[in-house]
Amino acid sequence: MEPLLGVKIGCLFSLLLLTLVCGLFPICFKWFQTATATGRHRRVLSLLSCASAGVFLGAGFMHMTAEALEGIESEIQKLVIQNSTNSEGNSDGADSAYMEYPYGELIISLGFFFVFLLESLALQCCPGAAGRSKVQEQEWGMANVLEPHSHGPLPSPSRGPLRALVLLLSLSFHSVFEGLAVGLQPTVAATVQLCLAILAHKGLVVFGVGLRLVQVGTGSRWAMLSILSLALMSPLGLALGLAVPQGVSEGGQGLAQAVLEGMAAGTFLYVTFLEILPRELAGPEAPLAKWGCVAAGFVFMAFIALWA
Repeated sequence: MEPLLGVKIGCLFSLLLLTLVCGLFPICFKWFQTATATGRHRRVLSLLSCASAGVFLGAGFMHMTAEALEGIESEIQKLVIQNSTNSEGNSDGADSAYMEYPYGELIISLGFFFVFLLESLALQCCPGAAGRSKVQEQEWGMANVLEPHSHGPLPSPSRGPLRALVLLLSLSFHSVFEGLAVGLQPTVAATVQLCLAILAHKGLVVFGVGLRLVQVGTGSRWAMLSILSLALMSPLGLALGLAVPQGVSEGGQGLAQAVLEGMAAGTFLYVTFLEILPRELAGPEAPLAKWGCVAAGFVFMAFIALWA
């Protein structure tokens, strides 16, 4: 038991350190600030942002959504089996209908529409929230200079800071559950395998978050505090997993966790499709290179999903 505890504590510090390093890296170096970038520097940053968009897309579909669907389906099956046992098998037809209903997709969609509602309420109550940040205004101004004869409409005003906050919250939920899964592993081999799989994709995702915070014009102090809070989520979940006695029945906790994961996946997909991808693909320059970077980020996350 002591070696297992030591391995889990090592995983705790590894998750904390990796998240801090990868998240703070684009925040602490001015090279990643797009407001002052020109020429090749701006193009490289644009392609790097497209790669991070592919990472977010892969994380949303291959990790968060897949895990949420699996967890929700498993918990629904347990509830249906328990109910059918209690009713002595008198409602087999109704139980099969309950089993076939796409609960996971419904919960993920509810997460999507929940964030949509929050953003709509924020814009209704504070119309100024729809305005672009200075960084975004400079980027669109540069795009107009480079493409003075473009006939396509400009994208709608970005709600970058608000959606960056939503992105942080959804990743925080997911990070807590990742840490919880590591903390509940029964053997050293299983703990190390799961931790390595999480570290492999978490570094790129958190780097993308830091880059995103820089791009939407978040102040350095707030960006660092955001990364610090995100970095503490996986260790918090791991600590909670260590605090759970072995063999304790979870009851309804498994279903609650699966529902929260589904909601977090829906919010993550909302930000990915309505903020990150449109912003990176809106510019007319190097469309094939951008496609390649997005595809490369997605393929990497799909490859990591073999072990995660």
